[in-house]
Amino acid sequence: MQDFSSEDIEWEVVVDAETAGGRLDAVLARAVPVFSRNRIKDLILSGSVTINGQTLDEPKYKVKAGETITLLAPEPVEAKPVPEDIPLDILYEDKHLIVINKPVGMVVHPAPGSLTGTLVNALLHHCGESLAGIGGVRRPGIVHRLDKDTSGVMVVAKTEQAHNHLAAQFADHGRTGPLHRAYIAYVWGHTQQARGTVDAPLGRDPNTRLKQAVRRDGRQAITHYAVEARFGGEGWDITRLKCRLETGRTHQIRVHMTHIGHPLVADSTYAPGFATKVNRLPEAPKSAVLALGRQALHAAELGFEHPATGEEMIFAAPLPHDLAELEAALAPYANVRGGNRART
Repeated sequence: MQDFSSEDIEWEVVVDAETAGGRLDAVLARAVPVFSRNRIKDLILSGSVTINGQTLDEPKYKVKAGETITLLAPEPVEAKPVPEDIPLDILYEDKHLIVINKPVGMVVHPAPGSLTGTLVNALLHHCGESLAGIGGVRRPGIVHRLDKDTSGVMVVAKTEQAHNHLAAQFADHGRTGPLHRAYIAYVWGHTQQARGTVDAPLGRDPNTRLKQAVRRDGRQAITHYAVEARFGGEGWDITRLKCRLETGRTHQIRVHMTHIGHPLVADSTYAPGFATKVNRLPEAPKSAVLALGRQALHAAELGFEHPATGEEMIFAAPLPHDLAELEAALAPYANVRGGNRART
C-alpha cells in the first residue's frame, strides 16, 4: 500500500495557449524537469496528478488552456541509498527473494525526511551489492509497499527476473493468480455483517491533499472483510477484522473502513471523534489504544507464486507487540453485547 508523506511537494502548472493540446505527461515533464517522463507517467497512473482539483490518471490526456495541473510527489533524492546495518526479521530467503516482517515505524524506501533507516538501507546491507539497482536505483527489489506505521509481511525481489515476475503478480491483484494479501484490522464499532465487501473507488481527497477519499472519479478499489472477534462494553465496541485486498490503493483499508462507518482504532488521519471514542474505554483497553500511536493495522498474510519454481507460497507474521497488547487488553470484553466470533 502506497504511503504519501507530509514531506511531499506540490507542483502547479497553469496551461497556456502555447501548451494547450499537449499530452499531460509531456507537459508535466517539461514543466517539472526534476522528474523523467517515465517517472511522470508513473505518478499520473498512481493518482498523484489532478486537473482543476479532479484526479486524472491518463498520461495521454490532451491538456486545455486555462487548466490547472497539480502534481503531488516526494522531491527526488539524488543520492543512492547506502547500506545500513539494521536488523531484519526474516521469514524466508533464497537466491531469488526475501520475505520480511516489517516493523512499525520503518519506511520502505528513502524519501525526503526519511533518507536513512529504511527497509531499502537494511536490505542493501543484508543482501550486498547484488541487490543494487534491481527494479531501480532508489527502490531496489521493492515490488510493493506498506505504510510506515503498518507492520507485517513484505516480499522483496533479489533478481530482475524475480522483480518482474512478482511485480506482475501485484499488478494483477490476484485476479488470475495466487497473490493473497490479508490484514488484521481493529475497527471502532460493531459491524452489522459478519463478512462483507467494500467496492468504492478511491482518489486524492480534494480538501486534504495528503489523504485519500472515496470518489466517483477514483480508481477501482475493493476490500473484502470478515469478523474475527468482537469486543465491547457500556458505550463502546471494537471489532477485529481480517481484510483481504482485491486491489492495492493508497490507504485502501483505512479509507474503506471509515467509509462504512468503522474507522481503524488509533487512526489519527481517518478516525473522526477518536478522543471521544477512546475515553469510553475501560482503563486497560484505553491505555493500550493510547500506546499505539498508529493505526491498528497489520499485514498478517502474504501469498504468491515463487518467480523461479512456480510454487505457491504463503507467509504469516504474528501480531507485533503493540497490537498483541491491545488484543490482551480487549480479551476480557470479548463476545459481549451480542457479538459472535466468525471464522474466515
